[in-house]
Amino acid sequence: MKKIWFLALGLGLAVVLAVVGLAACGTTTVHTGYQQEGIWVNGQGKVAVVPDIATLQLGIEAQAVTVAEARAQASQAMDQVMTALTDNGVAEKDIQTQYFNITKITRWDDKNQQEVVIGYRVTNIVTAKIRTIDNAGAIIDAVAEAGGDLTRINSIAFSVDDPTDYYRQAREEAMADAKAKAEQMAELSGVTLGKPTYISESTYFAVPAPIELGGKEVSSVVTPISPGETDITITVQVAYAILK
Repeated sequence: MKKIWFLALGLGLAVVLAVVGLAACGTTTVHTGYQQEGIWVNGQGKVAVVPDIATLQLGIEAQAVTVAEARAQASQAMDQVMTALTDNGVAEKDIQTQYFNITKITRWDDKNQQEVVIGYRVTNIVTAKIRTIDNAGAIIDAVAEAGGDLTRINSIAFSVDDPTDYYRQAREEAMADAKAKAEQMAELSGVTLGKPTYISESTYFAVPAPIELGGKEVSSVVTPISPGETDITITVQVAYAILK
């Protein structure tokens, strides 16, 4: 989590801008003045979007009697998987190693009352960003075929490459919602609504839950993949001054 604070003082006016960045949500606060009086309301804007990015988590797991044998098997299979990804349109810059591990495999020896090493396991996991979702099923099948029985396809998740316009639309709806509520409250209270003195924004990108794919068997039928829809939501808290 990162926090950035900007403070400007002049003519008795204090403006504090706090920006908090989160993985799937964020908060932006603008506070003018220190008074807590006024009409405080919450507004919400929500936009339904169709994801245009699919992110696969996949890789290789090899097991052998020695580290060298397990590593050689994993390396060869991973090279084939990487070739399958790039041959099917996945850019090298969109492939990133997430996990690499070499682990001892042991069993318990009852006679000698100790663990005995019986082999080694090499695991190599990457994420691959697929920018054409319609190709996701074919890419999954190509990877499964390339890596054979060593293939591990853990999950697929969906997102939006550039949500800027969707955030803008949701923000407009949220501010309009907040203003409508404040105007009604002012009318019901018999007061005149002034300008906002405080604005706080929270954003939330409802990323679809990853789909667990597990091991993949080679088939002549292309694996069906459907991204569905997801929501981008912005909630604002606004304080309006009361004109007397």
